[in-house]
Amino acid sequence: MLKKGNKFYSILTGTCPRCHEEGMYLDKNPYHLGKIYKMQERCSTCDLKYKIEPSFFYGAMYVSYGLGIAFAVAAFVIAKLIIGTTLINTFVAIIGTLILFMPIIMRISRNIWINLFIKYNPNFAKQNT
Repeated sequence: MLKKGNKFYSILTGTCPRCHEEGMYLDKNPYHLGKIYKMQERCSTCDLKYKIEPSFFYGAMYVSYGLGIAFAVAAFVIAKLIIGTTLINTFVAIIGTLILFMPIIMRISRNIWINLFIKYNPNFAKQNT
């Protein structure tokens, strides 16, 4: 399902959006909170500069908001409609879900944001050498 050349591959794996060869983050584990935003400066394969401009990833906040809403709705559906918990317990489940998945939401939102602007090109490194 996830193959190179697919935007979902780059989004879910955190690889370079142009060549899908190298990871963008210095630490692959998003739960190392001190290093959650630490990124490589450039891709060693295709030389893509990840921070395209200063404050580029501020736009990822909008994506993060949408992802947070999606996770909250999923937690609500599971807790209230499937399991049948009380409204207070459903609220606790939503908050717990958002706290638990916060690092993943933040990383995926950055991955989505950069993939909106950079297109996959497997021949880019070969063309420019």
